[in-house]
Amino acid sequence: MKLGRLNHIGVATPSIEQSIAFYRDVMGAETVHMPFDLPAQGVKVCFVDTPNTQIELIEPLGEDSPIHGFLAKNPAGGQHHVCYEVPDIHEAKTWFEAKGARVLGEPRIGAHGTLIFFVHPRDMGGVLTEIMESPQQGDEH
Repeated sequence: MKLGRLNHIGVATPSIEQSIAFYRDVMGAETVHMPFDLPAQGVKVCFVDTPNTQIELIEPLGEDSPIHGFLAKNPAGGQHHVCYEVPDIHEAKTWFEAKGARVLGEPRIGAHGTLIFFVHPRDMGGVLTEIMESPQQGDEH
């Protein structure tokens, strides 16, 4: 396994609409995709394009959302995770587990419509890390 392309940086926010305004008005973002709900993960998501990656804005859909707990500790929001691409999600999962890393759950469909899983921050230098199968042309948001 080899470190793949940085696909996005996840940023938790109490308000996607306010975050969109910040990225457009303060950061000069030109391409902000339409927010959409991802009920299976308990979040609303919006991608902001940058020249070399994306920012994934993540807002909780309710109190059961994993982002809800993060925002309880960080009310203003903040960096939640980083996401790297891999060509084969199942091979990557096996590789991380063989290295002793705690994979959080089974691969599931993520916001880009491809399989993802998360690796516990304690096993990733303190950073919650999302691993996603590289999207095929036209699959990404």
